[in-house]
Amino acid sequence: MLFERPASGERAVLVHVDLDADWLAQRRAGNDPDEHPDADVDEFADLARAAGADIVGSIRARRQRPAPRYFLGTGKADELKELVTATEAQLVIFDHDLSPAQERNLEKLLSARVLSRTGLILDIFAQRARTHEGKLQVELAQLGHMSTRLVRGWSHLDRQKGGIGLRGAGETQLELDQRMIGIRIKAIGERLEAVRRRRAQSRRSRQRNDVPLIALVGYTNTGKSTLFNAMAEAGVLAADQLFATLDPTLRRVELPGFGRAVIADTVGFVRRLPHDLVAAFKATLEEVVEADLLLHVVDAADPEMAEKSAEVHAVLDEIDALTVPRLEVHNKIDATADPRPTLIADETGRPRQVRVSARTGAGLDLLVHAMATLLGDAVRVAAVLGPEQGRLRASLYSSGWVEAESADAVGNVELALRLPLDRARRLAAGGLRLAPLDARAAGLLAATDGPA
Repeated sequence: MLFERPASGERAVLVHVDLDADWLAQRRAGNDPDEHPDADVDEFADLARAAGADIVGSIRARRQRPAPRYFLGTGKADELKELVTATEAQLVIFDHDLSPAQERNLEKLLSARVLSRTGLILDIFAQRARTHEGKLQVELAQLGHMSTRLVRGWSHLDRQKGGIGLRGAGETQLELDQRMIGIRIKAIGERLEAVRRRRAQSRRSRQRNDVPLIALVGYTNTGKSTLFNAMAEAGVLAADQLFATLDPTLRRVELPGFGRAVIADTVGFVRRLPHDLVAAFKATLEEVVEADLLLHVVDAADPEMAEKSAEVHAVLDEIDALTVPRLEVHNKIDATADPRPTLIADETGRPRQVRVSARTGAGLDLLVHAMATLLGDAVRVAAVLGPEQGRLRASLYSSGWVEAESADAVGNVELALRLPLDRARRLAAGGLRLAPLDARAAGLLAATDGPA
């Protein structure tokens, strides 16, 4: 029931209110809300279109604080009613979170469905969810949102009345609904906990094989999926719309000069992403928290790049992912005045920013080089394994580090390896004799205490 949506769009009127508190909050965060005054409104319209709405009108107002009855003042509320009647709108969407009482008051006044920003984003997520896990996470967020809107939703049954003919059952409809929602939330939570355990097991397997995880993060519609497809040849949906990607996708990739890695495409962020939604998608976002490297993808052609980057940092902070090493990837340079690919490093020589175009492929070689550098230097060495070391040989093959192999008459095998420097040092410290295959490897391995 929660995932059935009409195939066609709905005639909708959009309402955006500029609140003084929001303006001050942006100023305190270091942003200038007057520099791009229509940015929030434009993104709100994009969200509505992403949900399938047919926008037939809009109203914008400014208030010091929301009005308790309609969120809008009575004058604007009457103006909204006239617009809804004139356009025959079936839906009114507010770019704000409304209280349950405000939603009911507005629906009674307008004779149309009223949806808040959180409800709109939840609807988009419900449409985009494809995997069982994604649907569970969306339903969990929907139920949490719905549970706050039950009170007085059944006003005719919200309490037992006294008097002849007014006595009812011992449990009200409201209490039944609350109990049923609570049971369902608990069941979904248990299923998602099983998903987290499976993800943890997969992470432990990757860590045992020393396969690093790279996660793409960023604002929605910055080209993450296009970049993911260019790097992993994954065929993930890449569309010019908000939240085109919802379910995480993982693929193995080969990084020249480093070896094998796993790259994950994740859901994009947006302004004022509901806190409950972030909590519901914790299982998905764990791929971000547990990553060895984050690629923060930004739209280099977007004039609001700095503000949107700040929103991404806020979500990363909320999920405790700011400590994960991060590389900024400025995508869509083909749409900027300077389309040249560039690699920018900090004062220590570590890459911190790469300018690329995922659509044309420009700069992807620089990106791969930067990723390999941040994940660790790779070295080329030779190792001789005895017949009893079959498990180690299999592990080296599984990690994608073997370039060539030859065997002698007694069953020993000589492997030509390209592997991360830290892994080579651990193998050497564990007693495996490694012979450098070039001068660079000899210099890097000279720093280890183990035999080389």
